[in-house]
Amino acid sequence: MPNLLRLLYAKMRAHYAPSTRQSAEVRDSLVKALYASPASLMSGAVSGGAISLVLAWGTAVPAMWVIAGLAVFVGVSRSISSVYFQRQLADSDSPAPIWGQAYELGAWLYAGLLGLQAFASLLLTRDATLHVLAVGMVASYAGGISGRNAGRVHVAVGQTCLSLLPTSLGLMLYGDVGYFILGLLCFLMIFAMGEITKTTHRIVLQALEGKQEKSQLAIKFERLARYDSLTGVENRMAMQMRLREMFFSRVNDTAPMAILWLDLDRFKEINDTLGHIVGDQLLCQLAERLNETLDGRGHVARFGGDEFILICPDTGRAQAEGIAQDVMHMLSGDFSVMGYHLAVTASVGIAMAPDDGIDGDILLQHADLALYLAKREGRNRFAFFDWSMKERQERVYELETGLRAALTDGSLRLHYQPIFDAISGRISICEALMRWNHPFLGPVSPSEFIPIAESSGLIEPMTEWALKQACADAMQWPDDIRVAVNISPALIKTDGLSRAVMSALLTSGLKARRLELEVTESILLEDDGRSHMILGELRRIGLRLALDDFGTGYSSLASLRVHDFDTIKVDQSFVRGIHENPRDRAIAQSVAFLARQLGVETVAEGIETQEQLDYVRDIGLTNVQGFALSRPIPMDELLKLMDGFRAGLDSPAANIPARKIA
Repeated sequence: MPNLLRLLYAKMRAHYAPSTRQSAEVRDSLVKALYASPASLMSGAVSGGAISLVLAWGTAVPAMWVIAGLAVFVGVSRSISSVYFQRQLADSDSPAPIWGQAYELGAWLYAGLLGLQAFASLLLTRDATLHVLAVGMVASYAGGISGRNAGRVHVAVGQTCLSLLPTSLGLMLYGDVGYFILGLLCFLMIFAMGEITKTTHRIVLQALEGKQEKSQLAIKFERLARYDSLTGVENRMAMQMRLREMFFSRVNDTAPMAILWLDLDRFKEINDTLGHIVGDQLLCQLAERLNETLDGRGHVARFGGDEFILICPDTGRAQAEGIAQDVMHMLSGDFSVMGYHLAVTASVGIAMAPDDGIDGDILLQHADLALYLAKREGRNRFAFFDWSMKERQERVYELETGLRAALTDGSLRLHYQPIFDAISGRISICEALMRWNHPFLGPVSPSEFIPIAESSGLIEPMTEWALKQACADAMQWPDDIRVAVNISPALIKTDGLSRAVMSALLTSGLKARRLELEVTESILLEDDGRSHMILGELRRIGLRLALDDFGTGYSSLASLRVHDFDTIKVDQSFVRGIHENPRDRAIAQSVAFLARQLGVETVAEGIETQEQLDYVRDIGLTNVQGFALSRPIPMDELLKLMDGFRAGLDSPAANIPARKIA
């Protein structure tokens, strides 16, 4: 008989509670569900215990009192354990397995006691009222557990069997046809409750698995939202959130904090030459080394590209400098990436709280300004923020805004500095120089606003305007005087230069041979062939090309060999020192000889004394320019100067100083 019961139980469990592969999280949730409602266990213990006591009192059999006492004890114990679990362990990630085993043992023991008491009541008394109480108690209990304990099917099926099987057997043994039929129905109820339990379990399991998937997706999305997918460190958004939280929760506004903004030097070259895969792997290694270098002193975040932010709370200036030095030392070692040994350097900008700001966004901005200084001073170094950087940034912003307005309000002007023929003394060329009077800041030097125009993308419309204005002005001069316009290195590589030149010539009607474009050697240093092509096209339409600041670049002779220039301008640094420095004299003489051999004109820049003028004329430089002859002057003054020369066309070259404009 025991073997038969075990076999029956095994088959029922295999059918109603097949073993399924459940994640640990789902299993833990199912265990927690068993203890989820202490109130239901208490109500079951109270009602079951009360009916058990009534049955024991009605039958007046000592054994029934024992069973009733045990049922009350087990019911109360289960209720107490459920309350304890809810208060102490419900929030734990993974409750100990013994809690599931304890619930299973208590449930089966309680169900067995109720079934045993119903069985004894049916056999020990003929009182129909007690029979109704006993059978009703067991039937309602079996119906309740099919839903409550559906999370653990074998527990619910075991409880159903332990409570209904003895009751069904007692009904059948009673000897009455009605009781027999009721006993058969109780037996069939076991299977019905099993199916209900199985269905409920499947629904509960699907809900838990769906919840787990959503939770995992939420964790995954949160990680994607907060962490950089390549390097694994915090991303820009998470870094900014961390900064806001840190400043929001700061109790002491004077507590120090350092932000270090790191940018790899020439990282683009690695990507361009070795490929983005190598570059990505380098960034991963760098992020790992940065974490190791910080060693708990701060947090690493990737701002974007090859830029990283180090947030170091409770870090003073001296400590921040130590961290920066540690980073530099870490970078001094090679990085081994996919078979390549890469030597990497970085520039670092540092901003300190509270001296440099008490807001995360402001500190980031100031660290970025310090980073710019570190790069400007030669890279592979770190720099601290200084408030003068902020003032410079605000001035740059104001100048850029003013330049955009100047393009439309007409506040840009062209002045012209004449270039004289060294022999005849006549004006041969006028160099157009841009001037700008800011409405609030006053006159601004071209050396300041031209770089701003280049970095902000304004240089192209400004050059287009200068070409049109210079060509239009040159139409008022004698036909033998050319106009020279400086061309920015940022513009020569674009398609806009050719269009701007053609538009200026066609609009003004100026002959192409009267327009001379001055370019510096910096345009040609990293030439990929495009600059050579553009300059060649411009020369073919008749324009003249002048090589400005000759001798100050890195490839002067190579420039003359590859490109066809009509004029070479000798930089004023050589002219200024011809009387004191024999080397300057030798260089000036060599340039004059080289120009004669190449058949090109020359211009000596920066003539400030009669002695300089005499010397450059003696060595054979063909044109001269400088403050001793004329400063850059507005158009109306230039026309007066030209009228003066027209009145004395036979003026000898010696009279040039006498005609200088102070």
